[in-house]
Amino acid sequence: MSALDDILTRLLALHPKLIDLSLDRMQRLLARLDHPERKLPPVIHVAGTNGKGSTIAFMRAILEDAGHHVHVYTSPHLVRFNERFRLASEGGGKLVGDDELRAAVEECERVNAGEPITVFEMTTAAGMLLFSRNPADVLLLEVGLGGRLDATNVVDAPLLSVITPVSLDHAEYLGDTIESVAAEKAGILKRGVRAVIGPQMPEALAVIERAAERLRAPLLIAGEQWNISEEHRRLVYQDDDGLLDLPAPKLIGRHQFVNAGIAVAALRASGLKIPAAAYEAGLIKAEWPARMQRLTQGKLVTLAPPGSEIWLDGGHNPDGGRAVSVALADLEERAPKPLVMIIGMLGTKDFEGYLRSFSGLARRLYAVPVPDAERSLAPKQIADAANNLGVPAETAADVEAALAAVTTMALDPPPRILIGGSLYLAGDVLRRNGTPPA
Repeated sequence: MSALDDILTRLLALHPKLIDLSLDRMQRLLARLDHPERKLPPVIHVAGTNGKGSTIAFMRAILEDAGHHVHVYTSPHLVRFNERFRLASEGGGKLVGDDELRAAVEECERVNAGEPITVFEMTTAAGMLLFSRNPADVLLLEVGLGGRLDATNVVDAPLLSVITPVSLDHAEYLGDTIESVAAEKAGILKRGVRAVIGPQMPEALAVIERAAERLRAPLLIAGEQWNISEEHRRLVYQDDDGLLDLPAPKLIGRHQFVNAGIAVAALRASGLKIPAAAYEAGLIKAEWPARMQRLTQGKLVTLAPPGSEIWLDGGHNPDGGRAVSVALADLEERAPKPLVMIIGMLGTKDFEGYLRSFSGLARRLYAVPVPDAERSLAPKQIADAANNLGVPAETAADVEAALAAVTTMALDPPPRILIGGSLYLAGDVLRRNGTPPA
């Protein structure tokens, strides 16, 4: 265990991993740190239910191809905590080093002086220190949960706000209606600051529009001020400034056309100088691990039947399930293969809603626990739900055992295997496979 791991373990022991949405503790800590949130590069603040990380990945790739230096803050991490903090550097950003991150976290811990705080707040403050002390042209800042009371919502005057599609998730914190969730997401809107809004359900958009009207925040709404369409496997983007005929995104799935469109709309609205060629290059360079990621090498890949495809995705709510099922259906249309699912989920998620999209698509499902997750859903519950939905399912002790079971199916052609249902499971898979994000 590294010194950084020691610190994070101690923080978790002192401040249990509970979510307590508030800005008071964060503001107190930042004041003691001499307000690093006021010394950040221009911020693009991104909230939403699905697609935040992918949208940021597209923006980063486009900006870096245009020659901009970019900081990135995202969560959660998959394998190493450092993945949350990408610092700008020549030739593209790099994950913060252990020593630099440890020093920042220790500084925050020292000035907090043992007062109540969540681990996410502590590490977000550490990120603010890092981002304020390293030069960059822009900071892409992802909301952790919700928006209104999220620890990242301490930036008073961002360059731009972005809200990706809103749907139900984290009902225990954000409410169990689209309207309540949208109100929390709209909490990142700031007075007079432009905001790019991705495709929304009507009830979510109405809430966002009311919040923007109160703040006089100009909105650029998908389907109104800007539009995207998929034509001949290309992304066509159009707004008042003109049309861009762009290549299909590197990231797999129709939903990634939406995320790429939001990224383009945001950067066009940002005022940053970006040539058309950078939009093209960014879409085909962007990478975002565990979002319909094809695993082609590593320990786990060798355990699958020869000729198999293994896809890894961390989607964990009904909308995420729908997006992945559509992506898999598109793959099936182009190259038919029997689909086998290996699924682990947390008990806080709508697992039946997630699984429903795969009825009639999956040949078999193996339910596994999410390793080292206290709230892991019992595999039998997942298997029972899948069976009730018409997807033949059984349990397995872990992903390795599930892959071994797949080899006994003797499928012809070899299967297309989806491992998914949880970002925590996806991170464990990348670690076991020996292919962590870089």
